[in-house]
Parts: sequence; structure tokens; C-alpha cells
Amino acid sequence: MAAPLLSLKDVSLGFGGNPLFDKVDLAIGRGERIALVGRNGSGKSTLLKLLADQIEPDSGKRLTQQGVRVAYLPQEPDLSGFDTVLDYAASGLPEDEEHSIHMADALLHSLSMDGARSTVGLSGGETRRAALAHALSGDPDVLLLDEPTNHLDLPAIEWLEERLAGGRFGLVVISHDRAFLGRVTNCTLWLDRGRLLRSDKGFAHFEAWSEEILEREATESAKLDKLIAQETTWSHQGITARRKRNQGRLRRLYELRTTRAGQAARTGNVRMEAAGSGAAGKRVIEASEITKAYDGKEIISGFSTRIMRGDRVGIIGPNGAGKTTLLRMLIGDLPPDNGELRLGTNIERVYLDQTREALKPGETPWSMLCPGGGDQVMVGDRPRHIVAYMRDFLFADNQARSPVESLSGGERNRLLLARALARPSNLLVLDEPTNDLDMETLDLLQELLADYEGTILLVSHDRDFLDRVVTSTIAVEVDGSTMEYPGGYTDYLRQRPGGDKAKTASRPAGANRKENPKQPGGGRKLSYNQVRALEQLPGKIDALDSEIVNLEARLADPAFYARDPAGFDNTAAELTKTQKDKAAAEEEWLGLELLREEQDPN
Repeated sequence: MAAPLLSLKDVSLGFGGNPLFDKVDLAIGRGERIALVGRNGSGKSTLLKLLADQIEPDSGKRLTQQGVRVAYLPQEPDLSGFDTVLDYAASGLPEDEEHSIHMADALLHSLSMDGARSTVGLSGGETRRAALAHALSGDPDVLLLDEPTNHLDLPAIEWLEERLAGGRFGLVVISHDRAFLGRVTNCTLWLDRGRLLRSDKGFAHFEAWSEEILEREATESAKLDKLIAQETTWSHQGITARRKRNQGRLRRLYELRTTRAGQAARTGNVRMEAAGSGAAGKRVIEASEITKAYDGKEIISGFSTRIMRGDRVGIIGPNGAGKTTLLRMLIGDLPPDNGELRLGTNIERVYLDQTREALKPGETPWSMLCPGGGDQVMVGDRPRHIVAYMRDFLFADNQARSPVESLSGGERNRLLLARALARPSNLLVLDEPTNDLDMETLDLLQELLADYEGTILLVSHDRDFLDRVVTSTIAVEVDGSTMEYPGGYTDYLRQRPGGDKAKTASRPAGANRKENPKQPGGGRKLSYNQVRALEQLPGKIDALDSEIVNLEARLADPAFYARDPAGFDNTAAELTKTQKDKAAAEEEWLGLELLREEQDPN
């Protein structure tokens, strides 16, 4: 076996007496493309900084082969001190390596960046593109990327995927973008409670692998003391429990997509036959042939849609195509140049602010959630104790009065989510909500949106998130054409002009039904037994769900194990089996529903 390009040996590090990881070993070989995952605050970015030689460990060693060049993309690149984008992209390269400077310029061009531009006043996406060109210039042997897709649009993300998938360098990447990780990685490192666990499979296999580990630990920890059991429970709250619940939510999402497909044609033309149904209050937004132009250039051209109560509509497109313009027109903040827009009555709108401008120094989660004092948060029209409400957003009890400055980036975003979603609303408007969110917060946001009873408008470049959340997708193209498609991002790829050809190259990881033998596919018709299963499975799933609740209630009795150890073990085993039976039933239902949708997509 070839010697690793870069490695850590027996590395330990902590801050303020709290260890992040202890005696960690890590090796990166040529051609290895590693996903570094872990819940928020576990130390992923710190570990990447150790690999990049940005910080020193408390103990242990960092080792590199002689002559190995390591390139590092931080989560928040700093371009200060450089006059132009090209100056920054080519910095750190030997002055006599003219080829590397040309490479930096070529990379900037591929990323649609002008190297002569000043580094002052760049947007988040432009800064990220310049930083990627800087990291990729000079043919690095090891590439360390911390959230490389933040603020990038879909064309830039797809370009980066192709670049990374074909590289001979060693790669370690932290990202919240599941589709991106699934496509570019062939190995996974899981940083969990100070341990670094390794799987020689890419991120696409992470959920099944991590759930096996957590379920095994949960069974073992149930026999240990209460403190260890609580720590394992916390880990489960962040990963396993939400994933299992989300299987049921995915089933509901496909039901909503079926309903949405009956409201709008593939081309985005509004079906008007429901206008006289008398369903007062159900119509939220109706747009007919709306257009918008700037400086003589048409940004949105003749777009029509009808958005009903409970719809979850995603808006996608390249940066600068007009996504935010369309969003602002649909919610009435920006009048169209032509066409007609009608908004429903009694709309209460909440705009989810991800800029963190609302986080003021000196504030605490308590003061932000209860600005008038007291200890109760009004969630809609129902009071909740602030600590209990914060637990829903994965905060520890002692964080309620911590200054916001002490919170991590993911925790700050969760706090903004908690504050925004406590406000009463029936229309939730989200413009790029996944930027700067960690994967744990994305799981939480997905869960909250699945349970939201109102209407959602969502602008996003996160393909997996769109697939898990929206009932229809509006694609805004650079030529001003705008089309609406039932379903999520994967459904858009299949239905758009040339979609069959684009599907192979661009389908998110795990979305190809041929990759999952449990899902039917190939366009064949449902058999009699499959139709019958599609009708019966929802009832079976509900029954299994009730059984799981009963078993979990029995295991929650703190005296159960002491009273009957064998009975406890049997109940725990029965719970595991029932959970697997439910997951299998839900997967079967989803596969059959996907096949039914292919037969009758409208």
C-alpha cells in the first residue's frame, strides 16, 4: 500500500478544557475523496484546519510526504490585501510558475469570474468562486474544502463536481449538500463524540452505516448508567430519530406532489377549472402572464401559476437569472411590468432571514425568543416554555442564556429558525435558506417544513433539499423563460426539454431507481398485487407506527431493566425489528408511488 500523502497520528485537541477529539488517526491517499461529516460543533472545521496546518494540536503529529502541496478552502475566505481577483487566485504560487498563473486565470473563466475585478464588493458567491480558483490552481496533491458549495448556483456546483470527481489528488470535503457529497466522495469519515470513524464507501451510504452504529450503541448503552444513556439519546435526536420520522414525511410529500400535479400543467400554464369550486381561502397566489424587465432585458417573461394553500413551491435557476425577482413579484413586493397578480386574503407572511443581521451582540437566545420578558414563547397561539422550545431546535438547556456570540454558525441559524417559526404565519418565504446551514440544521429545517401547515415559497440551489421538501419546481432560465414542473429537482430534470439526456448526468446521488432494487422502475405498469399493496401499505405503516410508540413507551420506564432484564432486551429487539419493518414498508410505498407517478405524471 502506498504511503499516505497527508496524515494525522495520535492527534488530540481541545478548547477551554473540553476535548474535541482524542488520539485521532487519519490518512489521506491519492485518489481518495473523503466526506468529513459530524453533527454541528463536533469539530469538523477544526480538524480540517489541523490538516491544513492552520492550527497546532495539543498532542500528536501531522505528517506529509516530501513535496506534497496542500490547498485549503476555508469556510469564510478572506480576500483582503489583494487588489484583483486574479492576484488572490494566483497567490501562494511560485512566481516563476507561469503555467499556474494561467491555470488560475482559466479556472476563474470557467467559474464565470473576471480576474481583473477588484476584490472589494464581491458577493458571497463571487468570493467563493475566487477562493475555489485559488485552491485548485497549481495542481494540489491534497485538497481540503470547507463548505465549497455555499453561495454557489447549480451550474457552478455541477462544474465543481466534475472537476473533483476526475481529480487524482486526495480530497477531504465538509459540506451540507448531500447530492454533492454523494457524487464526489468514495470514502466517509464520521467525527462523532470525539471519535473518528471510517467507512470505505462514499457519503451515499452514510445514513445506513451510521444508523447501524447508533442502533448497536443504543442497545448497549441501555444497560449502562443514566449519564451514558442520555448522551446516546442526544446523538439519536440529531440523527436517527429524525431520519426515521422523515420516511413518513416523504410519503406525505409524494401525496402532496400528486395533488400539486393536478393543479398545474407541466408547462406552467394555470388550470382554471377549479376557479368556481367555492373553496374560499385556499387560493394564495395567482399569477397570469406576469413579466419583468430591467434595462430593456426581460428577466421574467409571461409566467403564470396558481399556488394553493399547503403548496410547497421551489424556485431554481442560475445566479442572476431572476429567481429573487420572481419571488418578490409572487409575494407582492415587486409589481410586474405586465400581466396580473392576485394574492389571497388574510395572508400572514414570514420571511426567514438567513443573513444573521438580527443577531445583535449581547443578546441571548432567551432575550431574542422572549423580548418582553418571562419564560414563555408563543408558538402560533400556544405558549411553550423557552427551554422546551429550544430543545426542539437541538439546543442544550444551558445555552438559553449564553450570548449569541458564543454560538456556532449552525446554532445561530437554528436560533433564527426558532424565532421566525414561532411567529404566526400561513405563508413562509425562504430565499436561499440552506446557505451556511450545517447538515444537522438542514435535517431540522426539512422536518419543520414538512410539518408546516401553510404555504411555502423556497429559492434554493440544494438539490437534495428540494427533492425532500417541495411539491413543484419553478425553473427560471437566463433567457427569461420560466416553467413550472410538478415534483422536486429530480422530477424537473426528467421533465424539462432534453430531460432524459440530462437525467443521467445530473440526477442527484441515490435518485436513480435502478440503483435501488427495492424500488420498481423501468416504466412498467403496476400489477394487480402492486395496486393492492399501494392501497394497503398506508394502513400497515400507521399500525407499525402505533406499535413503535407503545414499545418506546415501555422502554422509557427507568425501572424496566432492573425489574426484568430479559424482558427489556426482548422489547428492545422487537422495537428494532418493528422500526425496520416500518422503514421497509415506507420504502416500498414510495417506490410504488414513484412508478404510479411515471404512468400518470399529471
